[in-house]
Amino acid sequence: MPALPVPRCAYPTDAVRTAERAAVGAAPPGALMQRAAAALASTVLGVLTGSGTAVHGARVVLLVGSSDNGGDALHAGARLVRRGAAVTALLTGGRAHAGGLSALRAAGGRVRLADGGDVSALLDESRAARGRDEGGAPPPGSVDEAARALLAGARVVVDGMLGTGGSPGLRGAAAELAALLRAAPRGRPVVVAVDVPSGVDTGTGELPGDSVRADLTVTMGAAKPALLLPPARAAAGVVTVVDIGLDAALLGEPAVRTLDGAAAAAAWPVPAPGDDKYSRGVLGIVAGGDSYTGAALLCTGAAVRSGAGMVRFAGGPHPAELIRARWPEVVTGTGRVQAWVAGPGLDLGEEGSEDAARAALRECLERGIPLLLDSGALPLLENHVREHGPLDPARNPALLTPHAGEAVSILRGVGAGSPSRAEVEARPLHHARAAALATGATVLLKGAATVVAEPGGSVWAQDDGPHWLATAGSGDVLAGIAGVLLAAGLRPGLAGALAACVHGRAARAANPGGPIDASSVHEAVPGVVAGLLREGGRVTA
Repeated sequence: MPALPVPRCAYPTDAVRTAERAAVGAAPPGALMQRAAAALASTVLGVLTGSGTAVHGARVVLLVGSSDNGGDALHAGARLVRRGAAVTALLTGGRAHAGGLSALRAAGGRVRLADGGDVSALLDESRAARGRDEGGAPPPGSVDEAARALLAGARVVVDGMLGTGGSPGLRGAAAELAALLRAAPRGRPVVVAVDVPSGVDTGTGELPGDSVRADLTVTMGAAKPALLLPPARAAAGVVTVVDIGLDAALLGEPAVRTLDGAAAAAAWPVPAPGDDKYSRGVLGIVAGGDSYTGAALLCTGAAVRSGAGMVRFAGGPHPAELIRARWPEVVTGTGRVQAWVAGPGLDLGEEGSEDAARAALRECLERGIPLLLDSGALPLLENHVREHGPLDPARNPALLTPHAGEAVSILRGVGAGSPSRAEVEARPLHHARAAALATGATVLLKGAATVVAEPGGSVWAQDDGPHWLATAGSGDVLAGIAGVLLAAGLRPGLAGALAACVHGRAARAANPGGPIDASSVHEAVPGVVAGLLREGGRVTA
C-alpha cells in the first residue's frame, strides 16, 4: 500500500479557531460554511464516481452533531441531494445547525434522530439551535434498528458529529454509531470525516474513548495536530486540506510538522564541489558486541549507504572484524568525528563496550559533538541526568531513539514518571515531550508512526513506512541514517525526522506490499535518496 498523502504542517487548534473567527467576520454570512460544504460534497461525489457508483440514488448518511461540522455536513448533503443522491441525516445530539437542517430538507433530504425519537423540535427552525436539550447532551436512547439499517445500506457516511472544540471520546448514540462503523468491512461504507474524525483529541492525537475511523478526512482551513499524530493519524485516512480563506498570519507556527518528499529533498545534505570526506561528516559508531553482531553491521552499513564522508567503528573486536570484511571503507578505532552513534545492539556488560559508549557521551558533553543514543547506551544518559540534570540542548545536541518500552525506562530512570508501555503508546506525543524535557535531548519515539520532539521545541510526525518495518534490526538502520545527518550538521530534530522519512520510504521501496528485512531496507536507501533529490531538482554532477 502506498503512503497516505498528509499535509506538511498542522497548527494549534486555538490558533485555527482564532483564524476561523476572523474569517467569518470578514466574509459574507455563511460563506465559509458554504465553501466547506462545497468541498465536502465534491469529495463524496468523487468517492461515488471513483468507485463506479451512480450518483443518482446513491445512499449517503450524514452523522450530525451540534457543532459547525454538523452544519458543513448538512449543507453538503443538500448539494448531494440536488445531484440526485438519497441523503439521510442522523442527528446524534440535542442540537443541530438550523440553517443546515433547513437547506437539507428544502433540497429533499431526510432527517431523523439516531435513537428514533421525536425529531419535530429540531425541525422547528426557531428551536433547532437549542433542540431537545439546552445543554446539547446526546440523546439517552440507543441507536434504533432503522438507523442501523441506514448505515448498513449506505455507500458513503459523512461524520460531522463533533468539531475541533468537542471533548475527546464519544458518548451515547454517537459512540454506538462509531462502533457500528468500525465493525463494518473497511470501505463499506466509505467514511468521510469533516475536519477531524469525531472523538479524537484534536490537539494531541490521543484516542481516549470511542472515536470514528475514517477513510478520508476533509479538514477546513488548516490541518489539526491529530491528523498528523499517532494514534489518531491512522483514524484519519487520506487527508485533504480545504482553503476556506483563513489568514495564514493568524495561524502562527505549526504545532506539528511532517516532511514530505519535497521537504526531505530540500533538507538532505548534498556535497558541494569543494567538499572532502571530513567536511561531509565523519560518523563514529559504537554498536553491537558478541551477542548482537548484526546490529553493528546494520547500523554501520546504513551509515555507509546514507552517504557519510567517513564512518569510524569504535566497538568491540569481534564486530569490528566482521565490519572490516563486509564494509572495507569503514575505519576501525577511535579518531576525529563530527557525530557519534552509540547503543544499537550494545551490551554494556561486554568488555570495552561501556568504555567506548562513555567516551562518546563524554565527547558530546565536553566538546559539543552531536550524539545519538539508542538501546543499550540509553542507561548512560539516564545516569548522567540523575547526577547532573538535563543536557543543555544548545551546547550538547543529542538525539534519543527509543521504542515505547525504552521510553518507559528513560522516564522512570530520570524520575519523570512511571507510565506503562501501553500508556506511552496511547499518548506518544505527551511522553516524547516529557522525556525530551527531562533529559534535554531530542526524542525520536519509534512506533507505527514516529514522533520526534525537541526539548521545549518543534515536533515532527512521520508515517512513511509499512507495518512490515516492525522487524529486527530496523532500528539499527534508522540510527545509522540519523547519525549521518547529525554528522552533516543537521540539528537533532530535523535529523531524526528526515531519517524516519527516508527509512520508511526505503522500507516501501525494498519490497512494495510485502515482507522486508533490515538489510534490504538499508540497501534501498541510496536509490530512495537519489529519487528524492531528482524529484526535488537537486541532482548534482
